[in-house]
Amino acid sequence: MKLMPAVDSAAFQNDILSDSAGELARIGEMAKQFGVTLRTLRFYEDKGLISPLREGATRLYTHRDKARLKLILLGRKVGFSLRDVKLLMDLYDPSGTNIKQLKVALDKSDKQLARLQNQRALLDEAINVLSHSMADIRRTLAERSSVPSSVAN
Repeated sequence: MKLMPAVDSAAFQNDILSDSAGELARIGEMAKQFGVTLRTLRFYEDKGLISPLREGATRLYTHRDKARLKLILLGRKVGFSLRDVKLLMDLYDPSGTNIKQLKVALDKSDKQLARLQNQRALLDEAINVLSHSMADIRRTLAERSSVPSSVAN
């Protein structure tokens, strides 16, 4: 472990906190910006999906963490598991063509789209059944409401 004199340490802190374009965010700012809880961010960190810088106990999120969080939330929105999201992000190579990543993303997306379309069909069927049942109940209720009260009991 390399020790820094106090002056160098303070300069290092200022460099971290300023970031190149003021892009660092604390955990509360990240949670608010992305509409997630602090617990969610810590969970994603524990799972290795994001890796904020640490300054003591303070988590500092970089532009990379923000981009990864956007991908995590997008993946979750379309129904990918966190394992799939992590796999796709881990395949990213900033200096490569990322052909393997793109092929895996396309394959997983095709499968997820098929699952979602199947769920939609099942939901449409359930909606139709429920709508018809409600119409039958309304008809029955209207028929029984129009019968004189002495006969209805």
